[in-house]
Amino acid sequence: MANTYFLPLFLSLIAISSVSANFQRDVEITWGDGRGKITNNGELLTLSLDKSSGSGFQSKNEYLFGKIDMQMKLVPGNSAGTVTTLYLKSPGTTWDEIDFEFLGNLSGDPYTLHTNVYTQGKGDKEQQFKLWFDPTADFHTYTILWNPQRIIFTVDGTPIREFKNMESVGTLFPKNQPMRMYSSLWNADDWATRGGLVKTDWSKAPFTASYRGFNQEACVWSNGKSSCPNGSGQETTGSWLSQELDSTAQERMRWVQKNYMIYNYCTDAKRFPQGLPKECLAA
Repeated sequence: MANTYFLPLFLSLIAISSVSANFQRDVEITWGDGRGKITNNGELLTLSLDKSSGSGFQSKNEYLFGKIDMQMKLVPGNSAGTVTTLYLKSPGTTWDEIDFEFLGNLSGDPYTLHTNVYTQGKGDKEQQFKLWFDPTADFHTYTILWNPQRIIFTVDGTPIREFKNMESVGTLFPKNQPMRMYSSLWNADDWATRGGLVKTDWSKAPFTASYRGFNQEACVWSNGKSSCPNGSGQETTGSWLSQELDSTAQERMRWVQKNYMIYNYCTDAKRFPQGLPKECLAA
C-alpha cells in the first residue's frame, strides 16, 4: 500500500536518496559464523538459526532521525521459540532503541509483532499486534519513521503505532543519541512463544528469514556531525523530518489497533499500580 495518506515527502540534499538497495554496500553481517548471507548481487540477505547459533547484521551508517524501510519474509512453518528483529539502537548502558520484534509461533498460528521504545535505557512501552496477513508467504515492508516530533511504526504503509514526543509532560523521547539499524534471528524459547511454554523444535532447523529493499532516508551521523542542517532539519517542511499522520492515516491506525492490537501498556493498570505513564494519560 502506498503512503498516499502521509504528508508529501520531498527528497532533498539532507537525506540519503532512495537508491536501489544493496546490502553489500549498506550493511555488515556482524555475527552468526556464516549463517548470514548476502546474495543476488547484494539485493537479498538471509539470516538463519540452528541449535548452535543465530545470526545478525547492522547498518554501516548511524542515524540521528530517519525513515528506515525493510522488506522482510519471516520464518515459515513452525517458528515457535524464534524471534526475528528489526530495530534502531544506540550503544551504551543508557541507550535509546526503537523495536520491531516478530515472535514465532506454531504452524498455522499468527506471529506476534512486538513494538517498544527505549529512552536512556528505560523501556516498558510495549504494544503488541497480530498481523492481518501471513508474513511468511511473501515479503512485506516494515518501516520505522523517527523524527523530532514522533516515532511512527508502519506495516506495508499502514501505521500501526505512533509514539509522540511528549517531553512537555515529562515523558522521555529519544532525540540525542545516534542509532544504527540492527536485525537478528535468534532463539528465545524461554519467553517468545506463549511465555516460554512452547519450545523451539530443532528438527525444523535451520530457520531462515529473508530481507530485501532496505531503504534509508536519514540524517546520517558521522564524526560527531549530522548530515542534516542544524542537526535535525526541523525547518525542512514537507519531508519525513516533519511528517505526521493525517486524518486518513489516523483512521487506518485506529482500525489496526481496534482489530489487531493484543497488548497495550497504556491500558495495563495492574502493571502500573501507582498510575499509568504520563504519556498514556495525555494521549
